[in-house]
Amino acid sequence: MTTDQTLVPLGAKRPAPAVFGAGAAIGVLGGMIGLGGAEFRLPLLIGLFGFAALSAVILNKAMSLVVVLVALPARLAAVPTAEVAARWPVAVNLLAGSLLGAWAGASWALRMRSATLYKVLAGLMVLMAAALVVTHTTTLDTLALPLWAQIPAGVAAGFGIGVVAAIMGVAGGELLIPTIVLLFGEDIKTAGSLSLLVSLPTMLVAFARYSRDGSFAVLGANLRFTTIMAAGSVVGAILGGLLLGVFPDAILIPALAVILLVSAVKLACHD
Repeated sequence: MTTDQTLVPLGAKRPAPAVFGAGAAIGVLGGMIGLGGAEFRLPLLIGLFGFAALSAVILNKAMSLVVVLVALPARLAAVPTAEVAARWPVAVNLLAGSLLGAWAGASWALRMRSATLYKVLAGLMVLMAAALVVTHTTTLDTLALPLWAQIPAGVAAGFGIGVVAAIMGVAGGELLIPTIVLLFGEDIKTAGSLSLLVSLPTMLVAFARYSRDGSFAVLGANLRFTTIMAAGSVVGAILGGLLLGVFPDAILIPALAVILLVSAVKLACHD
């Protein structure tokens, strides 16, 4: 990745309104289900804008970080700070694994051949589709594990989520929220706030790892593109949040899962 052509593909030179609109559309999709939409943005960066797999992951990570930073104050305002602070052991338990997982995941992504990374991303998108369906169509009950089992389970789950989030460039809320509910018995709203508190430092660790590699130059070369799409994603996420509950989950969730599965097939077949 040494030439301007590979750093800035032709698709990335589309007019600013088109880039903003694409980011907004992704934000709306994510906002309607209470997420940031990064799992939908990744295949768009590859398929529509022509970025190579690793470049798309790095740009997706940068935009996800912006969305999380914007969403955090709003989420904390929705749930009393004292209530979230009282659950700090949950966040610490998951972070003990997710920080290591983020560093490891980013390191593995940097070492993978492009063809391999496309297939790994495709597999992870299938995982995201499954997590989306399970989280929104079933009732999640706590596993009620004893403390001696809960702590290592939290570390292991955090590690796995950190790896997935780093490789895909996402915040990982799709996996963190059900994990917090299942392992620690928190309600969905509190789990959403805790997931952001875990996501932010986890994303920063992955971002720091990517910044140590020459591939990170793609961010500087596409700073305008990234800023415009991130702005669109934030606006779209806010709009999608306002539409939360407007569309019945029985229609919305399967439709979004199909989008992820179709994207996974296209990534798996990508040259």
